Amino acid sequence: MAFGIIIIGDEILSGKRTDKHLAKYIELLSARGLQLAWAEYLGDDPQRLTATLRRTLASEDIVFSCGGIGATPDDHTRQCAANALGVNLVLHPQAREKINERIADVARESGKEPDYSAADNMHRLKMGEFPQGADIIPNPFNKIPGFSVKNLHAGAHYFVPGFPVMAAPMMEWVLDTCYAPLFHQTAYVEKSVFVYESMESLLTPLMEAIEAQYPGIKIFSLPSVGDAQRRRHIELGVKGEPALVELSFAQMLAGLDLLRQEYVLAV
Repeated sequence: MAFGIIIIGDEILSGKRTDKHLAKYIELLSARGLQLAWAEYLGDDPQRLTATLRRTLASEDIVFSCGGIGATPDDHTRQCAANALGVNLVLHPQAREKINERIADVARESGKEPDYSAADNMHRLKMGEFPQGADIIPNPFNKIPGFSVKNLHAGAHYFVPGFPVMAAPMMEWVLDTCYAPLFHQTAYVEKSVFVYESMESLLTPLMEAIEAQYPGIKIFSLPSVGDAQRRRHIELGVKGEPALVELSFAQMLAGLDLLRQEYVLAV
C-alpha cells in the first residue's frame, strides 16, 4: 500500500487559493513514520475527476481526496466517486443525523428552533449523500462528515472537505483510527551535504554508483543558484534505512573527496 492524495478545486489551479493540504498531509504522515508516495491536483471537471478516481480506486493505495464534497453546483466529488464505483448516491443515515445536529446548533445559536423541513436545510442534507456502502468520517469542526469507500481490491479512499481547518483533523483521525499498526514500521533517515560551485553532470556517476551498490537507498540532488545566505550549490544526499544510509553516505563523502569537491554537512 502507498499513501496518495488528490487535491480538487479550480481555485487551486487558478491561484485564487494556495493549497495547504499537501504540506499538512506530509506533516501528518511524517509524524507517524509514513511517507507520501504521490499527489495529484484536479480542477472541478467531472469527467476528469471520475476518470482519476476510477484509476485510483483500482489501486491498493490509501488515498485522501480533499475538496468538492459540498452541495453547490461546482461540488462534483461525491457523484464522481459514485460513478467511478458504479453505485448510486444515497443519504447516509449517520450523515443525516450529524447534519441535523449542525442545523440545530446553528438555529439555537440564533435563538431559534430548528426547522428541518425548510428548503435550505433539506438542501444541506445533500452533503450527506455518499456512494452506497460508504462510511462516514467525523468532522470535529462543524459535524458535517466526510466519507470513505473501499477500493475495488485493497486499500481505501477518504474524502474530506476542501477547508484545511476541517480536513486536517479528519485526516489525522483516519490515520490514527485505521492505520496505527503501520506507524513507524520502517526506519527512515536522510543525510546530505551542500556541494559548492559544482555541476550535476560531474556528480552523476558517483550518484549512480552509490545507488547501484546500495539498492535500498535513494540519492537526491537539489541544485540551487544560491542566495544571500549560501552561494551556488547542490544539496546532495542519501535517504533510506539508517544502516544503509550510514554506509552509502560515507561512500558519497569519499567520492566527493576524490573529485576534490568543496562541501559542508547539511544540518
